[in-house]
Amino acid sequence: MSSIFDVLPGIEVPVGEISKRLARMWADTAAEGGTAPNPDDAKATQVNFVLHLGFQTTAEDAAAQFQTLVKFSRRYPCRTVVLCPQSDAEDKGSMEIRAKIYGECHTGKSKSDKRCVEFVMLNYSKAARGFLENQVSISLSTDLPLYYWAHRFSASSKLADYGYLLSRAKRVLLDSAIAPADALTYPWPNPAALSDLVYARLLPVRQAVGQFIAGFTPQVITDGLKRVVVSHGKDLSAEARVLSGWLQSRLAACGAENVGFELKVAADRTLAIDFDYANADKKFHWLGDLGKGHAHFVGNLNGTPSELSTSMSLLPSDTALSEAMFF
Repeated sequence: MSSIFDVLPGIEVPVGEISKRLARMWADTAAEGGTAPNPDDAKATQVNFVLHLGFQTTAEDAAAQFQTLVKFSRRYPCRTVVLCPQSDAEDKGSMEIRAKIYGECHTGKSKSDKRCVEFVMLNYSKAARGFLENQVSISLSTDLPLYYWAHRFSASSKLADYGYLLSRAKRVLLDSAIAPADALTYPWPNPAALSDLVYARLLPVRQAVGQFIAGFTPQVITDGLKRVVVSHGKDLSAEARVLSGWLQSRLAACGAENVGFELKVAADRTLAIDFDYANADKKFHWLGDLGKGHAHFVGNLNGTPSELSTSMSLLPSDTALSEAMFF
C-alpha cells in the first residue's frame, strides 16, 4: 500500500537542499523548453499555504486533495507546504524527514500573465516532529499571510500539538463533516481564525435561500413561525447541521423567537427547508436535489403563492477553499 507521501507528485530531495533543488528544477525545465519563471522575475505569490494530511487520509484521498490545492493555486498563487506525517505502520522511530518538491507554471488572465507555483512535501515521524517547525518556516515566505488546512486529523488534542501553525495562521480551515466531533468547540489558540469548509460549500444554498426570503419583510417571515425543519440525505448530515445553524442566526436577526429547529433524514443528495406556521395557509418550502443539480421553491408568506426553480450545487472543493479563506 502506498503512503500518502509516496503517492504525491514531485522529486525527492535532501531536506537541507530544498531551495537549491527548486532553483535547479526550474533551470532544468527552462533548458528543456518548458515554462519556468525568469530568474529576475518576482514570483506572483499571494499567500503561504500549509496542507496537513492527517492520519485518516488515504493515499487516494491525499492525491485528490493535492489536486484541489493545485487548482486553487492556479487562481491564487501560493507557496505551499504539504505535511505528511508517517502512519504507525510507517513510523520506525527515526529522526529523518523526507522531502519532495513540485512546481508548475500556467497562464493567468492573459498570455503575459505567467504564474509559477512551488510545492514542498514533508514526510516525518513522531520523533522528528520537533524539528518540523523550523523546516516549515524556511519553506514559506516570511512576508505573506499563512493559511493552514488540517485535513482528516484523528483528534483535536493531537492537532493542538501544531501550535505554531494554529497560532500564526490567518485562517485555520477544517471540514466539520469529517473532523472530530469537538473540532468546532475545541479551545484552539486562535478560535476566531477557524473556518469550516462545510459552511463554504453551502454558499450557493445560502445565497439562493437568502435572496428568495429577502423579498419579504422580517415581520412577514417571522409572524406565526413555529418550527423550521431541515431534511437531508445521510451523506449531507453535516451540511444540514450547518444550514440549520445559519437559518437560526438569520431568523434571530429578523426577530424570530421561540422557534423550534429539527433535522430529518430524507433522500440521498437532497437538502430541504420547511417553515411551519401557525397559519396553515402560510408556508415556505425549498428542496435542493444536489444529485440532479436543481432546486425548487414553493412559498406563500404574504397571501400570494409563488414558485421558482433554479440550478443548484455545492461549491467545488477548490472554490470552497477560497471562500473559506477569504470571506
